[in-house]
Amino acid sequence: MKSNKIFFLLPLLLLLFGCGGGGGGGGSKTLVSIAVTPANTSIANGTTQQFTATGTFSDNSMQDISSAVTWKSSNTGVATISAAGLATSVAVGITTITAASGTITSNSASLTVTTAALRSITVKPANPIINIGATQQFTATGTFSDNSTNDLTSQVTWSSSNATVATIVSTTGVATAAAAGNATITATAPASLGSISGATTLTVTVPAGTGAANVLSITVNGSLCSSAFNASYPNKPCVSVTVCTPGTSVCQTVNDILLDTGSTGLRIFKQALSTPLNQIAVSSGALAECAQFVDGSSEWGPVQSAAVVLGGEPAVTVPILVMDSTFGTVPASCGTPAASPADAQLNGILGVGLFTEDCGPTCVTGANNGMYFACTGASCNGTTVPLASQVQNPVVHLPVDNNGVLVQLPAVPPGGTASASGQLVLGIGTQSNNTLSGVTAFPTNASGDFTTIFNGTALNNSFIDSGSNGLFFNDPLIPLSPSGWYIPSSTTTLSATTRGATGSPSATVTFQIGNANTLFGSGNDVFIELGGSLPGVSGFDWGLPFFLGRNVFVGIEGKSSNLGAGPYWAY
Repeated sequence: MKSNKIFFLLPLLLLLFGCGGGGGGGGSKTLVSIAVTPANTSIANGTTQQFTATGTFSDNSMQDISSAVTWKSSNTGVATISAAGLATSVAVGITTITAASGTITSNSASLTVTTAALRSITVKPANPIINIGATQQFTATGTFSDNSTNDLTSQVTWSSSNATVATIVSTTGVATAAAAGNATITATAPASLGSISGATTLTVTVPAGTGAANVLSITVNGSLCSSAFNASYPNKPCVSVTVCTPGTSVCQTVNDILLDTGSTGLRIFKQALSTPLNQIAVSSGALAECAQFVDGSSEWGPVQSAAVVLGGEPAVTVPILVMDSTFGTVPASCGTPAASPADAQLNGILGVGLFTEDCGPTCVTGANNGMYFACTGASCNGTTVPLASQVQNPVVHLPVDNNGVLVQLPAVPPGGTASASGQLVLGIGTQSNNTLSGVTAFPTNASGDFTTIFNGTALNNSFIDSGSNGLFFNDPLIPLSPSGWYIPSSTTTLSATTRGATGSPSATVTFQIGNANTLFGSGNDVFIELGGSLPGVSGFDWGLPFFLGRNVFVGIEGKSSNLGAGPYWAY
């Protein structure tokens, strides 16, 4: 059975010596001598020095043989040396470094270990700019009190100030760009060298021609969705979201996240998360939430702090709902929450709707709001919760593209298609890719509703919801399947008028409703003519089919754009 879903929220060298072959004569070359460099050097106590062994052969060729010789330090009490030629100082003094291969021994290189103190560290390259997905090798050069310098790259500890923009291997200094933005890259010497540090700024940009930072791919029953659920979940728009432990480089990207313009905030199942997050507390315990949707489903679990990355935008740290039906004791009023991704047929929900928080002022002042609970042990009781602790729309917290979103999905042919691909563009009128002409904005009321006039009746509880997989409304003249899908004998063309909650503007929308049984038997999963009833609600849910072939904007409350002040729907 195909599920009808209405997610509208209620309130990695081996070196070989020997024979080489030639066409006619052939022959072999032998090692003649070994030269070690640097020949004479000094380093401060507590630092290292890399030596190189260069072999000269009977054919006058030369080759780096550092990893194929046997290294020796004449005084290991002053410095030891590794099989790769890296000398590590132990105490002040002088030692001789040599390299040998068989009967061939190198010149002697003198290494002096001094008492010079580290004064500064220079990190290079200075202020580099790289693209998302690229890597950058940083080096750290120490300057000492005797004006000597030394490569400290492998001795310092590397860190990134913004792990969501760029992570860095703490022992090697190799950074990997993850998202657009800036990160301070710092090299800190060990305590034995005085814990001196140096830093530079790494800027990460979006690669030219690969799309803008403010774009997320959407696949409707496509690659970003779990194929295991497509058979029973038509018209499912999926995106991927990166979630990180705030202030760290511990991140993961989660696919199969439902794009939902009908709710606010990010909700992810505990089973889909491997990244540890921080629990948010209120005065009387751990904060939890019950999110209930129009279709009667609910989600329950703790509210935790996460650094969320949308597309190539900078990470924003916001409270999210970690869906976990085993957390505490589920309040009776929350019904029976989905227990797993298999139950809900998704890994999570990204709510990019009209509002900043999912409850707002009501939950700041009223403990019996039915959404937020304080849990101590297994006991969970209704609680007030400040706005900053409520589940947040991550779009609102972006530095620039924060006033709304644009959903762009292609038209599909009658009878449907297997999948469809589009994009979620962050911001409205903030970039060239989210400024469109010929768009009309329809203001909503404080609940996010506008009006649909259908069959002569003004339905004030109307909304535009990508999280709903059909057009849901009530028409007693169209036959229904037992599961609530419309099944007319032939495809029916209908029309309705959408109107702003303030009484204007208005526009006529023509749409079609096909026989759901026929559509589901086609082998396709994306349909523009899929509809069903909206039991118990006198309203009109312009679900996913409405988005196919349209540019649909969602204007966030309290934010302005070229389309006006939010909240509004626009198309």
